[in-house]
Amino acid sequence: MRISPSLAAVAIMLCSCAVANAQTLPAYMAPISGKTAGTSSDVATRDMLALNTGMFELYGDAAKIFQKNILGKHPVILGLFSGAGGRMILYRPGMAPIDAPQVPIVYQLLKSVGHSTMALAQVVGPYIDNGDDKSWRGSMLAYRSRMQSALDVLDATPMEPGWRDNNRTILQNNIAFMDECVARGVIPFAALEAFGKKQAPYLAKNVAWAAQTQVAHWMTVLAEWKKQLGADWDKTYAASNTIYVARQNNVLFSVLAQFFGPDAINNRLLLIETISFTTTPADMLESLTRIIADRSVGALFFGNYHLMDYELMGGDARAAIIAETGKRGMTPFLPPVVPFGSKQWPTLVTPGPGPATIADLK
Repeated sequence: MRISPSLAAVAIMLCSCAVANAQTLPAYMAPISGKTAGTSSDVATRDMLALNTGMFELYGDAAKIFQKNILGKHPVILGLFSGAGGRMILYRPGMAPIDAPQVPIVYQLLKSVGHSTMALAQVVGPYIDNGDDKSWRGSMLAYRSRMQSALDVLDATPMEPGWRDNNRTILQNNIAFMDECVARGVIPFAALEAFGKKQAPYLAKNVAWAAQTQVAHWMTVLAEWKKQLGADWDKTYAASNTIYVARQNNVLFSVLAQFFGPDAINNRLLLIETISFTTTPADMLESLTRIIADRSVGALFFGNYHLMDYELMGGDARAAIIAETGKRGMTPFLPPVVPFGSKQWPTLVTPGPGPATIADLK
């Protein structure tokens, strides 16, 4: 390789600086010059850890190719949580993605009215039995105005008459409670508790109707997609996202499971945990790609296709926990061992006493 005269000059200068005494450096180098203090152990540790850091960069590069390969061979359905009742996208090899129609708007109307009642508990919660603090009044009066506006237009909403009557009662009860609080100038806990019990049966109806609307919609969408895909359904992957509060009885995942069947759970049908209610299709595809790609790695090194679905150190850590608790005179408390590739629902499945639905609370 030919080196230009200017580069050669720079190289000579750098070599000269390397052997020069620190005192010969120009003054403008003083603030940033000095000898580094690193031991051979520090350097060795850094170089070893760089292997792990570099792995993630290589993973990222490979994932782009893996994702293209997966989408080129397999249909993929993403079920994404949203405030509108969810979003489902169908990806088919060599074709543009299909975004399913949204859940009927009545679903959002039912949730909006239900949430408006729960929001009141947030408005007044910090000020219970505190007559000296009136800072809640502004927020409550502003929200009351919105509540009244919603009540005024309720009859024009696309809602069944019986559902509309139930929501009218909820909104009227909300306004009456707010007016009572403003008139008193204080929010007694007894009043809030009575309000909650009064609204509960009406709210329960809204929850049930919203669920029926959401489930009927997505069952219809998936039935059509399964018919459209035909034999390709058996090689289709699907994933839904969830956060802590939505992991149990996750609506989108549960509906998907009806069409994919038990054998697909944790195999072609996945529940992916996220840190917020909503996430992007790109992030979901990235997670799905990583899971599928890691399975091939597990099969390559350990001969088990689903090994990498689990924390690799989990089994050995389990044995270590048992050993360490024994040393400390403790009884280990661990979940049962399940095999790699378990088809168990990725949610709580152990039955027990106590209410498990809103209906049970009655």
